[in-house]
Amino acid sequence: MPTQLDQLKQYTTVVADTGDFRQMEEFTPQDATTNPSLILAAAAKPEYRPILEAALAPFRSSKLRGAELTDAMMNKVIVAFGLEILKRVPGRVSSEVDARLSFDTDGTVKKARELMALYEEAGIGRERVLIKIASTWEGIQAARVLEQEGIHCNLTLLFSTIQAVACAEAGVRLISPFVGRILDWYRASTGLEYTAETDPGVQSVRTIYNYYKKFGYPVQIMGASFRNKGEVLALAGCDLLTISPNLLAELAASDEPVAPALSPEAAKASDIERLPADEKSFRFLFNEDAMATEKTAEGIRRFSADIRKLEALLTSML
Repeated sequence: MPTQLDQLKQYTTVVADTGDFRQMEEFTPQDATTNPSLILAAAAKPEYRPILEAALAPFRSSKLRGAELTDAMMNKVIVAFGLEILKRVPGRVSSEVDARLSFDTDGTVKKARELMALYEEAGIGRERVLIKIASTWEGIQAARVLEQEGIHCNLTLLFSTIQAVACAEAGVRLISPFVGRILDWYRASTGLEYTAETDPGVQSVRTIYNYYKKFGYPVQIMGASFRNKGEVLALAGCDLLTISPNLLAELAASDEPVAPALSPEAAKASDIERLPADEKSFRFLFNEDAMATEKTAEGIRRFSADIRKLEALLTSML
């Protein structure tokens, strides 16, 4: 019998949510996605030290100093990990813009261009890279500019339908709704436990999926941040799912049947209504959603903290 992982791959593109190259080789995902936290965790392992050393070598004799030097080193290391990942997956890698730019449209655009330029210098075409950007209003507007330039974006830290609608109106390539972090918030808020079917994170992604398919948006949906295997299987049929190595291993160890839970046909028959996505509507509807505002802010803080830790590590190595 095929494993659950093999069955899931029939309905959904599986993406590895890891910075560990060996795990990518083990589970053979189509794409891989990284963030500062994953790169920081990988960078602390001795086997990845040669990648960091090679990326930092040009800066040992650099005339750059201070913030300019740190910024250039970070770009190089982020892309160095991305290049290694692309040797191991046939599809795309997602590389994240500095979370401290989440409210800076121009800064986000500049950083994305810098990262893409480094990929292109290494011979990687734009079709194999997604630039990860937080789903703030400013981040979404940066993605609008970048998409028009052919730099495709993965909008992350996404917790609400209005964020997803604004992304679709901006023409982004892909969004990453955070399933598990939504569940975390509701568990803490209500004290309740949830099944895969009642899971608020699963329901959020299903709503976004139905909205996009009903109204014909070509944006790809990649469910992310899963807490258990049940959440993953409850979204079988979603465009993509980015799954951590421990859950990939659970899926690979089981041969229980997997059936699609989402379909374009069912989505088109849903009674979901359009939402306005202008700036005033976005800011009000986003503010009305306590879970989305709190989890987006928390995610930005966490990623920013890990960026500072990674910068400190690189500086100490140099």
